[in-house]
Amino acid sequence: MEEFHKVRRLPPYVFEQVNRLKASARSRGADIIDLGMGNPDLPTPKAIVDKLCEVVRDPRTHRYSSSRGIPGLRRAQAAYYGRRFGVKLNPDTQVVATLGSKEGFANMAQAITAPGDVILCPNPTYPIHAFGFIMSGGVIRSLQVEPDDGFIPALERGVKHSIPKPLALILNYPSNPTALVASLDFYKDVVAFAKNNDIIILSDLAYSEIYFDGNPPPSVLQVPGAIDVCVEFTSMSKTFSMPGWRMGFAVGNERLISALTRVKSYLDYGAFTPIQVAAAHALNGDGADIAEVRDIYHKRRDVMVDAFGRAGWTIPAPAASMFAWAPIPEPFRHLGSLEFSKLLIEHADVAVAPGVGFGEHGDEFVRVALVENEHRIRQAARNIKRFLSTSAKQPNNVVPLSAHR
Repeated sequence: MEEFHKVRRLPPYVFEQVNRLKASARSRGADIIDLGMGNPDLPTPKAIVDKLCEVVRDPRTHRYSSSRGIPGLRRAQAAYYGRRFGVKLNPDTQVVATLGSKEGFANMAQAITAPGDVILCPNPTYPIHAFGFIMSGGVIRSLQVEPDDGFIPALERGVKHSIPKPLALILNYPSNPTALVASLDFYKDVVAFAKNNDIIILSDLAYSEIYFDGNPPPSVLQVPGAIDVCVEFTSMSKTFSMPGWRMGFAVGNERLISALTRVKSYLDYGAFTPIQVAAAHALNGDGADIAEVRDIYHKRRDVMVDAFGRAGWTIPAPAASMFAWAPIPEPFRHLGSLEFSKLLIEHADVAVAPGVGFGEHGDEFVRVALVENEHRIRQAARNIKRFLSTSAKQPNNVVPLSAHR
């Protein structure tokens, strides 16, 4: 039977191949150290859980909630932006709660995209940035991902050679998967370009609070006038270790927020009210929970870079995010990221995310997530050291076991 139109537009889910191998290995009793999916292992802070438990006992909170977020939650997010970025937001018109930033991106795509609209999107990038628009009938034009002097020329080429003119530009810094960070000067240049070319900016700032070198990543909305063309998405999943709670936000331009809010009103009733109340409680906190989470990831990053380096795999230390963007060791680079990821599962009991899953320009890398404790990261390094020492001499003779099945 022929696949439906939107399903046909989606490629095979690369990560599912790795997940199947991982599940198969575990079923055979293998102890797989999972550094693949960016699924935080840290518990949600106790004060947030306690607030949820307190509110959930009130039966009045068990009814349908507000799709755009209860007023107290929107006020808390606006206050957070004021404290953290010095950005003033109207919680009634410039803030909407989303079921995570992923849902926010997908629904924004539905809200603003007409068939054939061109979207400028970094490659590699988090899959929803591209496929949210592809599922909505848009067309992706890939850009380089580095926020450097080459970015504006790449934008200029993208506009010059796109028919119709691009509708929107996706930004994601700190980046998933590359962990690159953008400067405020970079954002100033991009905002000026977007205004001159009548292009919408959609910024994913999910990792704004996970940074390691003393320089908090900026928001594009800090640029004067950015709110005229920009919406920014954030998430509580990583900042507060709340991934399963599905709580995020879109903030910025009133017209775009209104369009997103209207689409959401047809699709959902918002997160469970006690979750929204607990999220507001977290945002209104003193920042100690955020600092603790950041410190844990910082220590894990340092352990991973050191241990993997001593194992023979040099990985650049990420300045931010909960990921490292790791070049595939030279003897295995010709295999590509998917086959190398399979090798690590089957010969080292370590799972990583193949870079090709984030775009074809990521195929010489894998993404390593800091979602295991320091002991497990060191164990992963020992496993990898054994694998590299026994196979790097003859990499062409090492093939995934799955190739024989």
